[in-house]
Amino acid sequence: MNVYDFTVKDTKGNDVSLSDYKGKVLLIVNTATKCGFTPQYEGLEELYELYKEEGFEILDFPCNQFLNQAPGSDEEVASFCQLNFGTKFKTFAKINVNGKDAHPLYNYLKEQKPQDYKDPELKGFKEKLVDLKQKVTGDRIKWNFTKFLVDRNGNVVERYASTFKPEDLKSEIKNVL
Repeated sequence: MNVYDFTVKDTKGNDVSLSDYKGKVLLIVNTATKCGFTPQYEGLEELYELYKEEGFEILDFPCNQFLNQAPGSDEEVASFCQLNFGTKFKTFAKINVNGKDAHPLYNYLKEQKPQDYKDPELKGFKEKLVDLKQKVTGDRIKWNFTKFLVDRNGNVVERYASTFKPEDLKSEIKNVL
């Protein structure tokens, strides 16, 4: 099993097989439009523009599970990103990343990289989450803008916390390309 075995919904509710991305390096990100990390869209778009010709794709999955920071319809969220950050990478329908209604793709990603993710400021981030009374145990996605790097064979290479800035991923992406 790998990432290509999953089907997701686009912003219009149509099924999209992730097998459409076979042979590409992927960065899968759960996002939100009203989050302190929302400006990372700009860095994500820069990564996309830098590496898309080499077979790199960003798959954007808005998630409203963290303090309802992804309000609006799927199409409104995608439009917001395009208008405010000039995003050209694919934004999909909102999904849940934790709990009983978590999308199977995210259950798989968390299973592949449960807790061993890179975070340059993990201690401070955990304290912030505790302040917000968010659960910080197990393989849960801790917050918006958690990133998973996937190689050309659909294997999860690494998991990055929200505080890991897109621009700091350049060498890691280049190594997988």
